[in-house]
Amino acid sequence: MSAAASRFEGSYLGDATRIGAATRMECKICWHVYDPAEGCEHWQVPPGTGFAALPDHWRCPVCDGARDQFMALEGEPITADAAADSVPLADAGPALPTETIARLEAAFREIHTAQMRGLPIVNDALAVKAVGFRRHGERWLGALVTPWFLNLVLLPGEGDEWSELVPGAKELIEFPSGRYEFVHANRKGVGAYKACSLFSPMFEFASMLQATETASAALVSLFDPSIREDGAQTAEIRRRREEELAPPPDPATTQVESVVDPARPSRRALLGMGSAEAADA
Repeated sequence: MSAAASRFEGSYLGDATRIGAATRMECKICWHVYDPAEGCEHWQVPPGTGFAALPDHWRCPVCDGARDQFMALEGEPITADAAADSVPLADAGPALPTETIARLEAAFREIHTAQMRGLPIVNDALAVKAVGFRRHGERWLGALVTPWFLNLVLLPGEGDEWSELVPGAKELIEFPSGRYEFVHANRKGVGAYKACSLFSPMFEFASMLQATETASAALVSLFDPSIREDGAQTAEIRRRREEELAPPPDPATTQVESVVDPARPSRRALLGMGSAEAADA
């Protein structure tokens, strides 16, 4: 096997411990480089975390590619022994709460089947799916797509006591892109969580792929300070989004210069929905 071929996925037969602690790894899909010395701000991985020590839920922060889509950069040490002392490994932190996320999906699938199916606000092209859950401080942030809403969802961390949250109570939570209104919720079998509505109903989306891509884009945009306006998500942002999602003018009476795809609003417009009340949180 050539040196180049040995750098691609599967070259270490799934044994990530053979990757050096200081080895920089490059995504073969989008060429993003993971540098252990820098960590990963997107996934809140601290500097000093070797590729082998990344949490199980870590994916490429640019293209969302899986870990096994990464290869060692040219000239980088591949075996752990070659660089074991270069960068101290950091604690990867708590594991993704996969059981809670699965229960969240199951709860809303049951709601869809038992209560929502056939109602006029339901988009039959969509299904229930949790998207992109990752650590946010000591908590877990992701999105939930259903046939009738798309919400940001914040799950508690190990040290949080949310059992006494009052369902329906509202809370402004700060992100780099602005402040967003989350509604407290507590569902049997899931527990307490906080939800922020982005879309409801969901007729802007013709496919599940469009809905999940929008959810992923929203999660990235939360941490983009360039879309922040006036220190908060204002009514002006909402107005802009409504303009972007409005049907194009009649070409018989108005010259149309451009038409915005309603299923792919801009990041600024998308996150302008954060001030809305969460739909059926």
